[in-house]
Amino acid sequence: MKRSSTAVLKAAVFLIGLPVLAVCIYGLSRFDPNSPYWALPELENLQYPLLIGMYIGMIPFFIALYQSLKLLGYIDRNQAFSTLSVKAIQNIKRCAIAIIIVYLLEMPFLYMLTMADDAPAIVMGLFIIFASLVVAVFAAVLQKLLQDAIRIKSENDLTV
Repeated sequence: MKRSSTAVLKAAVFLIGLPVLAVCIYGLSRFDPNSPYWALPELENLQYPLLIGMYIGMIPFFIALYQSLKLLGYIDRNQAFSTLSVKAIQNIKRCAIAIIIVYLLEMPFLYMLTMADDAPAIVMGLFIIFASLVVAVFAAVLQKLLQDAIRIKSENDLTV
């Protein structure tokens, strides 16, 4: 039962990562310097800051996906209540915070894109920041609960 539930979660992690990877690959073609879209004077200076910010933000995202796969592997091996799990959750939290920082730094460029093109860039940036904030808070709470559970388990092991 447990293996099938973690297999579903592992598949969900892959299904989350594939569209983001596709956006990264497709994003390269959208940022063609010869494209008439970027030839507009308001947009010509935004192309590279947006591209660099997007790819820098993808690094912690994929690290967090890898850490979540490691965490699911620990659960499969009955090591859910271990320091390895706490470390994986801590890494996920750090990655979420890194994504928040990257997109907060990217917000002025997204604002300029919104002003120049009427694109919903600010809304998309705020959505990414909010989603990462939810993940960071959830990971922090889960990390604290897991640390307390490990502490209680070790106390019980000592008393028996």
